[in-house]
Amino acid sequence: MATIEARGLRKTFGTTVALDSIDLRIEEGRILGLVGPNGAGKTTALNAILGLISYEGELKVLGRDPWTKRDQLMQDVSFIADVAVLPRWIRVTQLLDYVAGVHPRFDRAKAEGFLAKTAIKRTSKVRELSKGMVAQLHLAVVMAIDAKLLVLDEPTLGLDILYRKQFYESLLNDYFDHSRTIVVTTHQVEEVQDVLTDLMFINRGRIVLQCSMEEFDSRAIRSCESRPTRRARRSTQAQYRRPVRSRDEPAFARGSGAASRSSRSS
Repeated sequence: MATIEARGLRKTFGTTVALDSIDLRIEEGRILGLVGPNGAGKTTALNAILGLISYEGELKVLGRDPWTKRDQLMQDVSFIADVAVLPRWIRVTQLLDYVAGVHPRFDRAKAEGFLAKTAIKRTSKVRELSKGMVAQLHLAVVMAIDAKLLVLDEPTLGLDILYRKQFYESLLNDYFDHSRTIVVTTHQVEEVQDVLTDLMFINRGRIVLQCSMEEFDSRAIRSCESRPTRRARRSTQAQYRRPVRSRDEPAFARGSGAASRSSRSS
């Protein structure tokens, strides 16, 4: 079953085309990395999937239209935005109380279990926590929600490498199973490549590559293996190149020209 399926998905802002009629299909139980530069269309795609913006084309998320059925959809979806913030004045215990009161699928005991693995104190206020701790707290709350789809938009932005590694390890070991689907955007594929099952590159609103990580690794290996062959071929050709000026000689080989001018002047 496809968790997310789109055909001809398009979104414009004035004259700017943010999504250019893309087709995609994400199966249940996969971890997709959505990779691309700033302005590529990653966040726009996520906003459409979450029903936060209108769009053209066909889009189904968990079998629902996210724009017209968003209230129903969000019962099965969790989301952490790249600009997500928690109230600085709230205490950890108050945050857990609040989420337990508003979300029917929040498991407080599970959140407490995740937090027990961290140095976060239950009586601490958010403003007293480091960036890494806030990310851990946010993840603990999200992972304690029994959602079928988890969407993460640059979730480790601004964190140091240690916290980024811990974040993805917790995501993989404590949350993911083959009935859940995770979509995560990032600029750096190497940061998440060990947890991904699938990869999608997007640029200028278009999908330029979509494949499994096995396929991606295979392509990378073939590319690396072909480079020595090309270098060897160029080296062999260079050995048999005549030492006289010809069309085979690189135009930037100035040494021979300088030598000839020197010999004429003497």
